[in-house]
Amino acid sequence: MSTKLYLGTRKGLIHVEGSPNGWEIKRTSFLGVPVPMLLPDSRDGRLIAAVEHGHYGGKLHASGDDGSTWAEIAVPVYPQGDEPVICAMSQKPIPQSLEKIWVLEAGGVDEPSVLWCGTVPGALFKSADGGASWQIVEGLWNRPERKEWFGGGMDWPGIHSICVDPRDSRHVTLGISCGGVWDTHDGGETWNLLGKGLVADFMPPGEQENPNIQDAHRIACCAANPDHLWLQHHCGIYYSTDAAKTWERIHSADPSDFGFAVAVHPQDPLTAWFVPGANDDRRVPVDASLCVMRTRDGGKTFKAVRNGLPQQNAYHLVYRHCLDVTGDGRTLAFGSTTGSVWISENSGDSWQRLSADLPPVYCVRFG
Repeated sequence: MSTKLYLGTRKGLIHVEGSPNGWEIKRTSFLGVPVPMLLPDSRDGRLIAAVEHGHYGGKLHASGDDGSTWAEIAVPVYPQGDEPVICAMSQKPIPQSLEKIWVLEAGGVDEPSVLWCGTVPGALFKSADGGASWQIVEGLWNRPERKEWFGGGMDWPGIHSICVDPRDSRHVTLGISCGGVWDTHDGGETWNLLGKGLVADFMPPGEQENPNIQDAHRIACCAANPDHLWLQHHCGIYYSTDAAKTWERIHSADPSDFGFAVAVHPQDPLTAWFVPGANDDRRVPVDASLCVMRTRDGGKTFKAVRNGLPQQNAYHLVYRHCLDVTGDGRTLAFGSTTGSVWISENSGDSWQRLSADLPPVYCVRFG
């Protein structure tokens, strides 16, 4: 079991450690500064943190000693001189500058220095030197379909999910809000628009099945069987067994199929966890009663686990990067916009609250 847990919050990066006596907050890095994303890189033990320094903009910092000290590294830089793309929704030019580092993921074990970064406005960057420099992935940036992307809740489109196939590091799958599901089989040189079966109910008739405008809230794949992926869509929960080529909508979710976060059991593709909200208009738990939904049969049935979670006057929303699971599938953690964090050490059968006094939580990751 991992004994290290990292919480990126509105007021810093919070380090948590587990022991036989329980879980304890140990210290905070970047106190008072938003940390929207953290990558614990298991290949070399480094931590890489995205930090939003107010009017200084987004920065990246790396640590080789578990956060005792940090050094600033390069940030992605957008190409200049291109004609701006007009956002399909707002009809305003999409900025060609970094607004948010939304996701960081490590390359494969055979690519020890490769990092991937998804940003707002929607761009994908790749580093071949551990973050010392970044290059925009032109194969995706230059796709004509990018002109149709738009923001889902944000002003601009953004890339928030990056799934690197553990069998083949050159196979990478992306989730874009709102720009659907894409993958590459050659390390980013060429890209395929996927998503057959996804339906965007919020679009007008004739556009609802357009794969290029789907609002994928979060995509996660099973490490042991990466062809199996789960997707928390703006309009429901979907499951794919053919590497995201086709998707089946799951109709058995109870109490709701709306939400943002999803975690998949690393060894069992049929098992996944979600933290549901009431609906798009009311982003709070159904009946103000917090639960975690778990399926163990590929979405045929769900169990709403409530043991240890508040069942009255609970108004917690869980962002897309705020639910994580350890490699053995037994320990999970999630954090909310209200500053509460819960941990389960029995695959989600029950939960214990770490704290109710933290800043709003942006990301949760085990180290």
